[in-house]
Formats: sequence, structure tokens, C-alpha cells
Amino acid sequence: MNSHPHAHSILHKVGVKGVGGMGVQFHPTLLGVNSSRAGSSGSLVGVGAGVASLEGEVGVPDCAALYPVSEALLHNLHSRYKRDQIYTYVGTALISVNPYRRLALYTPEVIEAYRSSCVFQLPPHIYAVADAAHRGVWERNTDQLVVVSGESGAGKTEAAKLVLQYVGDKSEPCPRLLQCNPVLEAFGNARTRRNDNSSRFGKYMELEFDHKGDPIGGTITHYLLERPRVTSQLQGERNYHIFYQLLAGADIQTLKSLKLQRNTENYNILQSTRLTPSDTQDDRHEFGITKRALDVLGLTWEEQLEVWKVVAAVLKLGNLTFTCVSNIDGTEGCINENAYELHEVCDLLTCEVASLSTALQTRSVEARGETVVAELSAAEATRTRDVLCRALYSRLFTWVVSRVNEAIKVKTLARRKVLGILDIFGFEIQEVNSFEQLVINFCNEKLHQVLAEVTLKLVQEDYQREGLDWSMVDVPTNTPVVDLIEQRQTGVLAVVEEVCARVGSSTEALLQQLSFSCGGHSLFDIKGGRHQHSDNNIPADAFRIRHFAGSVTYSVPGFIEKNLDTLHRDLSRCMFRCQHRIMKELFPEGNPRRTTLKRPASVATQVIISVSALTRTVRSKQAHLITCIKPNELKQPRILESALVLHQIKYHGLVEQARVRGEGWAYRATHEVFLGRYGMLSLHTWPAWRGPPLEGCALLLADLPLTPSQYTFGRTKVFIKSQRAVHELEEYRRERFEDLAILVQKIYRGWRDRQHYRALRAAQICIATCWRSWKAREEYRQLKQKKKVDWAAAVIQLSYINYQRWRYIVRVLEEMPSDSPIDPSWPPPPSSMTEVGMLLRRLHHKWRCHRYRLQFDQTARNRMREKVTASIIFKERKASYSKSVSHPFLGDYVRLRQNTQWKKLAAETNDQYVVFADIVNKITRSAGKFVPILLALSTNSLLILDQRTLQVKYRIPALEIQRISLSPFLDDIAVLHVRPPSPTTDLGASQNLNPGCLFGSDEAKRKGDLVLQTGHVIEVVTKLFLVVQNATGKPPDVNICTEFDANFGQHSVLFTFKTAGLAELVPGQIRIMRRHNRMEVVL
Repeated sequence: MNSHPHAHSILHKVGVKGVGGMGVQFHPTLLGVNSSRAGSSGSLVGVGAGVASLEGEVGVPDCAALYPVSEALLHNLHSRYKRDQIYTYVGTALISVNPYRRLALYTPEVIEAYRSSCVFQLPPHIYAVADAAHRGVWERNTDQLVVVSGESGAGKTEAAKLVLQYVGDKSEPCPRLLQCNPVLEAFGNARTRRNDNSSRFGKYMELEFDHKGDPIGGTITHYLLERPRVTSQLQGERNYHIFYQLLAGADIQTLKSLKLQRNTENYNILQSTRLTPSDTQDDRHEFGITKRALDVLGLTWEEQLEVWKVVAAVLKLGNLTFTCVSNIDGTEGCINENAYELHEVCDLLTCEVASLSTALQTRSVEARGETVVAELSAAEATRTRDVLCRALYSRLFTWVVSRVNEAIKVKTLARRKVLGILDIFGFEIQEVNSFEQLVINFCNEKLHQVLAEVTLKLVQEDYQREGLDWSMVDVPTNTPVVDLIEQRQTGVLAVVEEVCARVGSSTEALLQQLSFSCGGHSLFDIKGGRHQHSDNNIPADAFRIRHFAGSVTYSVPGFIEKNLDTLHRDLSRCMFRCQHRIMKELFPEGNPRRTTLKRPASVATQVIISVSALTRTVRSKQAHLITCIKPNELKQPRILESALVLHQIKYHGLVEQARVRGEGWAYRATHEVFLGRYGMLSLHTWPAWRGPPLEGCALLLADLPLTPSQYTFGRTKVFIKSQRAVHELEEYRRERFEDLAILVQKIYRGWRDRQHYRALRAAQICIATCWRSWKAREEYRQLKQKKKVDWAAAVIQLSYINYQRWRYIVRVLEEMPSDSPIDPSWPPPPSSMTEVGMLLRRLHHKWRCHRYRLQFDQTARNRMREKVTASIIFKERKASYSKSVSHPFLGDYVRLRQNTQWKKLAAETNDQYVVFADIVNKITRSAGKFVPILLALSTNSLLILDQRTLQVKYRIPALEIQRISLSPFLDDIAVLHVRPPSPTTDLGASQNLNPGCLFGSDEAKRKGDLVLQTGHVIEVVTKLFLVVQNATGKPPDVNICTEFDANFGQHSVLFTFKTAGLAELVPGQIRIMRRHNRMEVVL
């Protein structure tokens, strides 16, 4: 019950003797609890929202510490109840007094507190018992059982739900567990005079857990639903909750499809009590909770609708009324007065109206291969209707429980320890007690007998058997009452079975047989009984049994019918033939293929079988007792009726339990088991003890911080006195487990890492070896492949190149450009043949140029030569060159060659062949003015003639021209630089020159360079260049720049050219200015 890591240090600070603890805010939506049924267990209110502590405790939290117990127990419970401290320990058991109101004791914070804190730090609580049971399964690996006992209205149902809330609070793996309660309460609980939420069936729930202690699923076993309540209830009581919830909570469309109305007064089986508006509102709210629970449990809307149809059919069947009629043959029959109700029932169950009507109003009997049909009277038909209603509802309840089990069962099969929660019927004493009260009270008697045997009798016998100094505590036994009811042949249930087996059995026959078989028993009273204590005030049709909880008078009428309560085969077959989805599952015996005619077991037989199985379950598990006490009959808070509570204390044997728990030992185990569980706490017994178990236990306890008064040795067992010491041992063991777990983890992790390293190393070596061999093979393969690829690539490349060459040559042949030298087109070569393409292009160009030149005569060749020379001299050097390219060089622009006078003159000067002749402007040296002259250029010299007379003014031999200067601009000015004559050469030359030569006199020698302006400056300079080159054997210098010197006889002049950037030069726009030794030409 304790999981706090430092709990062992806290245990010494707690000064209260006791065990366990319980208590916190209750959340109905978490558990699916019926919040409107607070009257039964009450719901439990608390003082504040925090977790309670021992400081506010009143009285003694553990009744085992009281002395004397008998006088102080009631007072202790009363004082604690007035302070809303409803839980009190009795050793490891718990007493829970119903507060009849909400207490803030069930919040998640309180749940966590009881999970994580020491049990002695907190006040008694039902959560402490639940925690002890949970840890018994999880830590000790033993089956545990929480038994909730008490009479009707003491709060057993709510207590069982709180146990489930605590255990299932961490049920993330199985969230459906907490949703079982709303469904089971809706179909199996009802309001009685003593209890607003009374369980009318026995419930045993087994939970399974995973290795972490979390619940993963479970199963539910139900016992003996109170079937008569479906058709009849005492005045002021209600039918099962689901009928009222469906009518109040279903929407209009659903009610219309179910053919129902909201008013409960329209249904005969619901008319035993009148509902208040608050009841209707609560039923509507609870129906929403029930429906959400069904959704969580996995029932589809179609399945839920089929369930509602069966519930509606039960309501409708209860409205059928039968009237007696006399047949023609004098026999008595009956008819149904509510035919429309019958039709609606058939619509809901999807069956034939005639078939159901016949099954309700007639009875067929098969005898010797013949079938005899007999009509039923109105009373018999009414009983048949009631039997069908009870059968439909009880079998529907069984089907719902089976569907819940399918939803919460563990999917993986394995043998696991379980925690059981047993919520059995409470002891009942009604104004009129019938067969169902006898069954309920017998179950309580049997359970009380087993619990007293397990918790008190067997424990004391074990003390004596082990040789301990123990004085037996007298434990009241109810074995005589149990034997009176269940004894074979002479027991009450056996007598009822015997009478029911007779043909024509009646109430009188049952009373006679009971008087004969049981009339002499001291605990059985009947009219005319044979023992001296017989009470003659007992009604003639009843008997009385003195139960452990009080005397109960049972009314015998109806015993036989309620015990048999069998459904006739005609109704079973009719129900099986219904097309409703679940009817074939509810009535399998109606299958006509089944040939068995075995009579179904009676209720008494089922009770004995179920109770026997239940007692075996209780004996096979470690039991944790929760005894619920009803404080008053008014269901009011803070009212405790001493007589009523004292009566319950007495028949539950709480005084005896407190004495045995207080004077006995809290823990006992065999020597072997004790060593196996706590041997790790001593170095003498860990890791293994080889000697006698008793000696090992002695050494172990000597090493533990326990005084000799806290433990003792029996013949085969070790006994520990206080529960506190047991908790200390558990804490030491838990801490030791943590140390051992760390050690195991350390060793395991080291081993695992070493194994992992070795495996990695072996794998690495293997991988490296394989990889190296693979790499070598791969490299060899790649080299081999590379050689093949290179060879193939070379072959392919060579073939491709050859193919490209062939294609290119073919393309060149196909797309051969024209023979014109100026045609720039040429087929683009591939990238690999760029140089070849350029070479071919140059060869082709030379070839076509050659072809082109072959077409020219000598004159054309000379003109071509002149054009080429002009390109060499002026291209990209003279701005006006580009305009001259397209104009052919005509040479003789003034037709000088045809002039006869010229011919005579040329013959004298040896200048017969004229290269160029035109009117040009001579620029004067003094002012830079233009003077028109006739310029003639022959193959030998340059001549300047008079335009009219053709008289030679100047003649400059080609040998004397050494340089030609021009500007790079658009101007047409050229300066012809003449070699200055030396005195020797001038004298000799003057004697040999022809008359009229420029250098023929001393004045001519002083003239210097010649400055000309002509529109054919490119042609003049080109031809002069060729003439000088031919005459001297070397080309003259052609100087193109913006500044250059000119020789003007006795002095030099610097020519400077400046431009304004005009694209075109118009004559007259040139200005020439002479400034001293500078001649400026502005364009």
C-alpha cells in the first residue's frame, strides 16, 4: 500500500496503531456513477478540497487499538461519523459508514496521495484498501479479492465503484473499464424503500494487470438478477432504471421508432410509484451517461437500438390485458383486449402477430407423438405474459453483460493474477418478503459464513496449530442458518425444489412439506411448528427464519412460480422465429432443430451452484474486507441510530474482528516464503541460504531493525505483530530491490555493451574483409571494363570522327558557297573539325580568289591592285576611306590622254603614260588659300600644269618624293614631302633636267613640300604610292596623324588638324590659317 521512496523514515513519526487507510472528491462522470442515486452509498462529502491528514482525526483510526473493544467501538464510530470521518480500520479491514451526502474525499489529488505516501501518514480510506489489494497482485503476484458487505442501503455499490475508480484511474490501456458501472447500474439497479440505487443482482468483477501494474482488462460475472421486479414492485419502489431513463432521455425520433411515450403512467409495469420532476430530470441525465458508456464500450447505434427495442417490447407486453371467454365446448379461454399493443410488440421484435398471440393464449403439449393445444384462462395468460417479460429482460441483461465482457476482456491470453471486486446482495427485510428475499438473504448468510471462517476461525486455528500462546476468541457462527437453508433433502431450498418437481404442486403442499422437514429446527418458525419456541403469530401462509442479521418472515405464496419461472416451449420458439437481431441469441432453446426436452434449472438450483462457485473464489484469494454500515433508516446525513449500528456491528462480527486483529499478528508466512521474500535484506541470507529455513529467518530478523517483541516464530511460520513493521519490511525490500535492480542493470549493461562491442568488432572485421576483397575484385573489374570501354570509345570516336568528316565534306560539297570572293557563307564545321574547316575555307577562298583574278585583264588587275593598296594604306586609318571603296579609280578624270598638246609635251618629258589627271586645289603657303591647278601623275613623275595652256609649272620626279602625310579625318588634304636637294646633286641635276622642270632653276629648289586638296585624295595617294614604289623599289612613308611638319623652302611649318566631329564634310567648311610657323586646319 506504500510506494513512497522515503516511507521507511516517515513510519517512525506516526504514533497511531493501525493499518491501511482510505479517502477524496468523487467524480461521477469519471466513474460513470449514478449521481442521482446518492441515497444508497451516499456519496461522500468532505471538508475542503485538500488531502486530509492525521492531525484532524477524531477518535481512533484503527478499532483494533481500542480497549475494551465492545464498549468503545460504537462510540468511536459515532464520534468519527459526526466529523464526516466515515472510514475506520479494523486491522487490515475497513468500516465504511454511509454519510448519505457528497464528501470531497475522492479527487485525483487524493488518489495520488494514497498511491505515493505512507499509509500511516493519511487517515483511513477505501483507497488504502484498494491500494493494498492492487499491490498484492502487482508486487506479491497473488490473487486478491475486495469483498464489500453490508445490508441494503449501507453503500456497497458506491464502495465497489470507488475501488474500481482507484484501480482503474490509471487505465489508459483499457479506458472501457470505468464505463461498465453506468451500464450495469442502468440495467441491474432499481430504487427500493431502503436504497435509491440498490443493486438487484450480484456482481463479481475480475481485473487483470500488465507488468507495470496497469489494468488491461477484466471480466464480469453476475448472479441472479431479481426477475420478479420486472413485472411487480412494492408500492413506492421502482422498476429497473433503464425503463425510466429510456422514456425520459431518448429523443422524440427514437421514442417514435420505439412506439413509446414519455409518460410512465401509460405502462402497467411502471405504475408502482409516481415520479417527481426531479426524478425525470435525473433519469434524462443518467440516460446520457448510459448511452455514452455504451458508445465507449463499442456498441454501435444499431446495436443500441436493438436493445432499446427489447426494452420497449417489455414495456408494451406489460400493457397486454386478457379477458375470460367461454368457448362453445364449455372450456374457458381468453382474448387480448389491447390488440394494438400486441401489434406494436410484434413490430418491435419483428415477429408475426398471430404467432405471438397464439403463444400467449394457448399451450401445446406433445404426448406420444401427438400435439394437443389447450387454451389458457385469463389468469394463466397473464402469468405467461409476465414470464415472457421477465425472460426477455433477464436474458437481455445477460446479453448486455456478455457484450460488456467482450469490450473489456484481455485480448492476449496468458495466466495472470487477478484482483476481484465482489459486490453481492445486501441483507433485506421488507414488509412483504418473498422468494427473492430468501435467495438474497441466503447469499448473504453464505458469504458471511465464508468470510468469518477465512478471517477469524482459520486465523485462530493457525495460531494454535503453530504453537503460539493464543486464547481463542469466540466467533459467532451462522452455520446452523446456512444448513437450514441449503441442506440437502431437509433444507428450505431442497424442500422448495421437491415440491416444485411434483405435478399439481401448490402453496399448501409447500407449507406442509416445510413444516414436516424444517418445523423442528430451532431457527425456523411456522404455524404449528414442533419446537417450543414456535411463534403462533406467524401468518398461516408464511414461515420465519432467524438469520444472523435478524428474523425475517417469508410469505410462501408465489414461491413455486418464482422458483420455476420457466418459459414454455411455445414462447421460446415464437421468440426464436423473430427477425430481431439478438432474439436468436436470447432464446437458443427455441430452435426447432434442438431435440432436447431437458427441463431448465430452477432458481434454487442456480442459487446453490452460483453460491458454491462464489465461496470457492473467496477461499482461493487473499481477501480484503470492506464492511458498509447503514447509520439510519431515514437516509439522512449525520444521524446515527445507535441501536441500528450496534446491531450491524454485532452480526458482522466487528468486535471479534477487532479483538483478533488487535491481539493477533498482522502478518504470517512460512519460513521458506519469508526467506524468499525478505532474504535479500541480510548478508547472511543473500543471495542464497543453504541451511535450515528457521535458522535463516532468525539471522535475517536479527539483522533487521525489529525488536523481539515485534515478531515470533511458530513451528513452520514467522509471525509479525504490527502492520507498521510489515510496511517497514516492505520499504526496506523496495529500497533493496532498487539497489539490486541498479546492480543488475549495471552488470547487464556492461555485458550487453561488451557483447555489442564484440559483435560489432567481429562484424567490422568480416565486413572489412569482404569489402576489401570485393573492392579488389571491383577495381580489377573496373580496370578491365575501363580498357574495354576505352577501346570501344576509341573505335566509336574514330568512327564517329570519320563519319563527321565524311558528313562535313559531303555537306561542303552540297552547300558549296558561290565563287564570289565577297561571299562570307561557309558550312559550319563540327567542333572536332574547326581547324580543318578554317583551313578548307582559306583554301577555298584562295582558290576562288584565284578563279576571280583569272577573269580580269591587265587594266582590271591594275585597278584591283590599286584598291588593295588603298585598303592596306587607309583601312581603319582614314575616315574618308570607306566612301572610296565603292568608287572605281578612273585615273584620267579630264581626258588628258586624248589631248594632242599633252601628247607632244609627254613625248618631250617622257611622261607618256598618265596614271592620274584631275583638277585639284593647291593650298598656298602664305595664307592657306585654294588655287585650282591641273595635276597629272605619270609613271615617272608628278606634274602640275596650267589648266588652259597645259604648260608645266612643276615637275617632281617620283624618286624625289619621300613621304606623304594626311590627317585621319574626312578632309581631302595631302602633303607631298619632297627630298631636299644637296648642293652637289642640285648642280648636276640642273644641267640635265628638261626645260620646264620644277628644279630647273635656283628658285625652284627653294619651293619645298607640296600641299594639295582633292576629292580623289585616296586615289591620288594610292597611285602616287605605287608610282614611287615602282620607281624606287621601296614604298614611301604614308604618315596619317593630326600633326606633322612640312618643309616650305627656307623654314618648316607644323600642320595641325582639328575637327568639330562632323559626320559629313562640306566644301567651304574647312578653314586653314597660317600663324607664323603653324598651319592650322579646322574641319
